[in-house]
Amino acid sequence: VDRRTIVIVLSDGWDTGDPDLLAGELLRIKRRAGRVIWLNPLLGNPAYEPLTRGMAAALPLVDDFAAAHNLAALRDLAGKLSI
Repeated sequence: VDRRTIVIVLSDGWDTGDPDLLAGELLRIKRRAGRVIWLNPLLGNPAYEPLTRGMAAALPLVDDFAAAHNLAALRDLAGKLSI
């Protein structure tokens, strides 16, 4: 992983582990990578709010928070795959 790397995380953010550990590891990745993109399948629901402890820990550390609930959302990801 270097500054030319785009790291993609695909998760709904309902992590059961320690959010501080998640934040620490994401910070390590963010320092090394050129960009961090978090894809969340729940984000496609208009009523969704990223209120879980995992999402609260992750959001300040990601460059893009995007939906991943259908093919159109994944197609939109293509525009974010450059540094």
